[in-house]
Amino acid sequence: MATGAVAAGNSAVGTDGAQREVVTVGGRRVTLTHLDKVMYPETGTTKADILGYYAAVADALIRHARDRPATRKRWVHGVGTPEEPGQVFFQKNLAEGTPEWVERRELAHKAHATVYPLVNDLATLTWLAQIGTLEIHVPQWRFDSAGTPARPDRLVLDLDPGEGVGLTECAEVARWARALLLDMGLDTLPVTSGSKGIHLYAALDGSHTSEQVGQVAHELARALEADHPGEVLSAMTRSLRTGKVFVDWSQNSANKTTIAPYSLRGLLRPLVAAPRSWRELESPGLEQLDYRQVLKRLDRRPDLLGPVADAIDAGAASASRADADRLHQYRSKRDARRTPEPVPTATQTATAGGGASFVIQEHHARALHFDLRLERDGVLVSWALPKGVPVDPTRNHLAVHTEDHPLEYLEFQGDIPAGEYGAGSMTIWDSGTYSLEKWRDDEVIVTLRGRPDGGLAGAEHEFALIRTGGAESRNWLIHLMKPKRPVPARQASAIATGGATGGAGALYAPMLARPGNLRELSAETDWAYEMKWDGIRMLAYLDGGADGNVRFLTRNGNDVTASFPELVDDLRAAVGAGGAVLDGEVVALDTKNRPDFSLLQSRLGLTDEGDVRRAQRRAPVHYFVFDLLEDDGAALVDQSYSRRRAALEGLVTAAGTVQVPPSFTGDAATVLATSLQLGLEGLIAKETGSPYASGRRTNQWVKIKHVKAQEIVIGGWRPGNGHRGGTFGSLLVGVPTAGPPGEASASAGLRYAGRIGTGFRDRDLTRLRRRLDELPTADNPFDDVPPEDAADAVWVQPVLVGEVEFAGWTPGGRLRHPSWRGLRPDKAPTDVVQDDAVSEDTVPDDAAGCSDSPGIRITSARSSSGG
Repeated sequence: MATGAVAAGNSAVGTDGAQREVVTVGGRRVTLTHLDKVMYPETGTTKADILGYYAAVADALIRHARDRPATRKRWVHGVGTPEEPGQVFFQKNLAEGTPEWVERRELAHKAHATVYPLVNDLATLTWLAQIGTLEIHVPQWRFDSAGTPARPDRLVLDLDPGEGVGLTECAEVARWARALLLDMGLDTLPVTSGSKGIHLYAALDGSHTSEQVGQVAHELARALEADHPGEVLSAMTRSLRTGKVFVDWSQNSANKTTIAPYSLRGLLRPLVAAPRSWRELESPGLEQLDYRQVLKRLDRRPDLLGPVADAIDAGAASASRADADRLHQYRSKRDARRTPEPVPTATQTATAGGGASFVIQEHHARALHFDLRLERDGVLVSWALPKGVPVDPTRNHLAVHTEDHPLEYLEFQGDIPAGEYGAGSMTIWDSGTYSLEKWRDDEVIVTLRGRPDGGLAGAEHEFALIRTGGAESRNWLIHLMKPKRPVPARQASAIATGGATGGAGALYAPMLARPGNLRELSAETDWAYEMKWDGIRMLAYLDGGADGNVRFLTRNGNDVTASFPELVDDLRAAVGAGGAVLDGEVVALDTKNRPDFSLLQSRLGLTDEGDVRRAQRRAPVHYFVFDLLEDDGAALVDQSYSRRRAALEGLVTAAGTVQVPPSFTGDAATVLATSLQLGLEGLIAKETGSPYASGRRTNQWVKIKHVKAQEIVIGGWRPGNGHRGGTFGSLLVGVPTAGPPGEASASAGLRYAGRIGTGFRDRDLTRLRRRLDELPTADNPFDDVPPEDAADAVWVQPVLVGEVEFAGWTPGGRLRHPSWRGLRPDKAPTDVVQDDAVSEDTVPDDAAGCSDSPGIRITSARSSSGG
């Protein structure tokens, strides 16, 4: 019996001569037209046949599609023939003219919101069939009662046969997959997809995110491939699918959909995504089923996929009962008889209160991490910090949202026994109170006030926690907000070292320049000009004393001192015995004494002394110092550029690999011409009265380039051919769409900027592929990647930053003729901004070779002068 009754209505002939019939379906009036239209010419199947089929299978189909956003594929004039295929319309958003009674939900995407219909009743299903909808696709999650996307309640594997294999081979892989899933406690049921392959469904309890389910499905696919390498493929690479069954794990992504069970297919014949029994899959004559066969089966037996829906409904009911108990998940993971942790019963759970305490615990479990817990509504809302508490405002850390903890955990420290959840030693790193600025589902901003002897050293620290991904994502970022005033070095160092005090000075972030051109430099402003060096920005911290410590930190706070030992002694010799904080660029020079960024890359990430020594001979580096932030403990950041520059030139003398390149005043065009003559990137124009704005990009520093260069974020790659068959053919890259430079933003997406396939050396290809293989994800990270570029793409987590040269931007926002320059490990994705204002200035002919160009001398370890 279909959901909702269908009552006959009135018939009439429309102005176009077509017969119209108004029927009542479940109390809703639906106008049916063109019932005799042939939708499948090969079989003569009409629209009336399709309406009858969907009415007959409505109960089963709706049960598997209920409360899930429905994406539709419509063939208004039928599927056509092989010679003249029918036009298909792919629809997500509901169009104007949709009946008001169609139940719908809005889903926010990165760049827009879409209103989807919910196939929750026969009237909606009838209306969809009337407007030519043949295929209905839904995700593996449902909207909850509040209209919010819930966590996935089922896992799906799509077994897709490559050329040379068929349904029989898919059935064999399905049996192998079922055995592995049974070992994980999940039973599966098969659905022949109505196209070429088989879908496997398993019910989930809703306790995991789409990302986590996707990771499990990916590992399962890899395990099948490892066990059966000749028959199974887990990689997305289409060129490798011949003779194998591809196990598509990606349909567990929150933004992916699968054909709904019992949906028709828009192929030449009216085939159906039909649930099957495991015994059927053993039949040597296994075939896809058409709609007449499915109707006969439902007359004889109930829905074969019903057990999956039953398990999902039971899990939802159990979860609903647990919702009122915030600590249900916490208790389910712990046995009070086996762990010293506080495990209150449901009746002992504290009621919601207005406390504002926090604790940060150092947890030596399988891997050392920190746990941040904030009191909220009677529990401790908790995040695990795998990389610890961030110490630098320019570098965010991952924060994984975990289950709520009881308030008693504010004072817990001890040893959790081996074999128990979270086994390992836990101590309190800091605790105290917090003040709240913002608390939303996707963003929390708090100021922590810890103990004087705690890890935060008694200072106030403001942190922002920002969720990444969709509403169900457990992954957040924790961001240290820039202090209202400089943090004393003792306190800054204490965060990094767990409470130990440090030397003089404060931790700074580099001041940043905005892109521009000569025409934008105001004639009413006094400017100084420096050459732009093609290297990596470094802040150098020197403690006082002849043997004082020297550290080099990149923009994102990485200590890379061990990679550049030749700079340490030279910098100490150049500065003397006093303490200082310097800003500069580490640069590698080629045989013509010109900066070579690719050469510099070979020095990055090296810590082994032997590797570093060999790299020193192959790629010697220099430190070009251009700013002074502290001099012997006295901060200079509030002073003007001119004063800081004078102090810098008075403090630092050239010594080996360290020098202070000249600064110029006067004609900017002449300086720009000289930089071109020297093979440099361009110039940096700095207002002579500008203070040093730590960590900020301001209009007081302007970078003007000869070569258009752009930092990008890698979001995917496409397979290569020929000698690139084992690496990749091109990278898919983008630029963040929102958020200020250097700041994380919950609303930031990744705007697609195009593909990069040139500029790679063989070693680049190999190293990059190795890095990319460590970052797979089922989610497309881009807002707007075109289908032709996404067709065989392998998506990766958007965490790697690179740099490209390019000819300009297309009107559609794509890079024109990009060429790879190299990775930028010193940059985070949140640092990347679109360089719209690259220099378009023409260097005057008389300036390009003028005899009175400012003299610049670049010393190199390769030069005979040696310094």
